[in-house]
Amino acid sequence: MTIHGLIGKKIGTTQFFREDGRSDCVTAIQVGPCTVTQIKRQDTDGYESVQLGYEPVGSLTKPEAGHLKAAGQLFRHLRELSVDDISDVEIGQSVDVSLFEAGDRVQVTGNIKGRGFAGGVKRHNFKGGPKTHGQSDRHRAPGSIGAGTTPGRVLKGLRMAGHMGNAQVTQRGLEVIQSDTDRNLLFIKGSIPGARNTLVIIRKMGYGRS
Repeated sequence: MTIHGLIGKKIGTTQFFREDGRSDCVTAIQVGPCTVTQIKRQDTDGYESVQLGYEPVGSLTKPEAGHLKAAGQLFRHLRELSVDDISDVEIGQSVDVSLFEAGDRVQVTGNIKGRGFAGGVKRHNFKGGPKTHGQSDRHRAPGSIGAGTTPGRVLKGLRMAGHMGNAQVTQRGLEVIQSDTDRNLLFIKGSIPGARNTLVIIRKMGYGRS
C-alpha cells in the first residue's frame, strides 16, 4: 500500500543542526497515526482513493458515527487522499509517520492565519497617498478605483480592501529533515501555512492539489 499523504497538526518551529554543523529552521508537525475509514473504488465511485481519520474522539453525531462504524473508532477529522493500489488496503488499517523519510520532498496544505477586514496597504502592499499638506486622514486611502465614462464600472478582480487570510494555501517543494517514528513527529524545512495547532495535510510531491 502506498498512500501519498497523511493528516497532521502543526506544533511550531525550532532549529535543527545537521552533522556538519549547519542549522536549519524547521517546522515540527504531529503526524498521524491515521486510520483508514473508507475506501473509494473504481467500480462504485469512479475513482480510487482512501479516506483517513485523525484525532480520535469519544462521541459524534449519529450519522457521523454510523459512517465510521466499520473503522471501529470515531475521529474528529476525515480527509481523502490518493493511493497507488487499493488491493491491499483494509478499513481500520493504521498509517503512521514512517511513510516519510529524511530527504523526501513534500507539499503541505493548511489554512493561513485570518487577518479580518484589511485595507489596501496591508492586504496588497499599496504605498498609500502622499503625506503632504491637505492630505489629512488620507494616507492609507485607496484613491481612484477606475475611469469615468469608459468603462463606467469597476472591473472585476480589482485589488481593494476586503477579507484577508483564512484561506487554503499549499506550500510546495519542502524538504523532510527528520522523521521521528517514536513520537510521530515530522520535521520539515521551511514555513508551514497556519498558526499552531492548525490541521495540515502532508502529501508527497506530485500528488493532490498544488
